[in-house]
Amino acid sequence: MLTLLLFALPALGGCDTIPGRSGPRTAFDANAAMEYTKAQLAFGPRVPGTAGHTKAGDWIVSMMRQRADTVIEQRFTHRTLDGRDLALRNVLARFKPAAPQRILYLVHWDTRPTADQDPVLGNRNMPIPGANDGAAGVGLLVALGDALKKVPPNVGVDLLFVDGEDYGKSFDPPYRDVLLGSQYFAEHLPSADYRPIYGVLWDMIAGKDLNILQESHSVSKAPEVVSRVWQKAAELGYSRYFITRSAGPIADDHIPLQNKGLRVIDVIDIDYGPAGPSGSAEPNYHHTMQDTIDKISVKSFQIVGDVALSLLTDF
Repeated sequence: MLTLLLFALPALGGCDTIPGRSGPRTAFDANAAMEYTKAQLAFGPRVPGTAGHTKAGDWIVSMMRQRADTVIEQRFTHRTLDGRDLALRNVLARFKPAAPQRILYLVHWDTRPTADQDPVLGNRNMPIPGANDGAAGVGLLVALGDALKKVPPNVGVDLLFVDGEDYGKSFDPPYRDVLLGSQYFAEHLPSADYRPIYGVLWDMIAGKDLNILQESHSVSKAPEVVSRVWQKAAELGYSRYFITRSAGPIADDHIPLQNKGLRVIDVIDIDYGPAGPSGSAEPNYHHTMQDTIDKISVKSFQIVGDVALSLLTDF
């Protein structure tokens, strides 16, 4: 376990609102993001190798073709430790694909095949619904696609939906059956010289009790990106939700991209659930059957969507 890292930012105002301002800070439509999330859940669990997974992937491609300038599917097959061949695909939606300066946003769209953290032992072999852990990230990016279609960005933007993040049992290196789509993308970049200005992984970003801390690999490998994101949140009046305290190290889809030299950070609410006396989620809905639509909120979508869209319109 890595030593927890604290990352301090200049004091930019820690209040939840800015005087004279209320409601959304940007054109991001949080209600649309919630509807896109519900559409994902309607397919059932999006576990690789299932009909729900295929339908959800087709839906993402269709939605992004209506919004982005270019959509690329990266289809590949992964042989698992137990000898299964998984058909996987990443979806890359590009705005201004010819622009040399680019921002990369990514989410994972698959769901975990087992609720291995569920408090009910009998649930632990069931696939999770994945409202926050999968569907919410997709909802965020599709809604960002709406905004970018209406007002094209001044910089190139890549919205990447990666597959196979949550399939395997172990999240320890060498990440044999997890982080599959991000590993594939890292080895099959859009071009040999692909180096976005920075990238952000958005994961588990819509929980009702939003509590986004600073992930340690992000602070270590791309501190300037952490500073940029948390400063933007502070400027928007969201310091209550983007907290300058360490979450510790988290194995997530930013790791393969960091290992490839890309400046990518993880924005994640790993304490997914109501905060107890210790400040951590009690209970935590992560990797349980309780990861359902009632645990996420339009308010959280608006907070994170405002930050994500504001970062893109800074250029």
